[in-house]
Amino acid sequence: MVLKDQSLDSFGHVRLSGVGEWLAKQIEKRTGNEARTTVLGHVQQGGTPSAFDRWLATRFGLHAIDCVRDGDFGKMVALNGTDIVRVPMAAATARLKTVNPALYKEVGVFFG
Repeated sequence: MVLKDQSLDSFGHVRLSGVGEWLAKQIEKRTGNEARTTVLGHVQQGGTPSAFDRWLATRFGLHAIDCVRDGDFGKMVALNGTDIVRVPMAAATARLKTVNPALYKEVGVFFG
């Protein structure tokens, strides 16, 4: 595996930049299904993740892996109350979901 960035972190460990892209290629090669990577730093809106954020991300990741293991493709994992559920992509994208204008106005400060 060739890594893009071989700089060291503050503990002297090699930064493993590029691992996600390598893994996506391996998934595509082994399954024949398209795989895409997301660089968390590119999608984060700011702020340090809380313990809940980390816990939820771990749960999402584990359930996504279960979908792959089970051959349950074409679905996404979502939070429903406190449960992680599998949702067909067709159902998740079937209609445009909008924010209630009153709620947007109430929390508009967070949207810039």
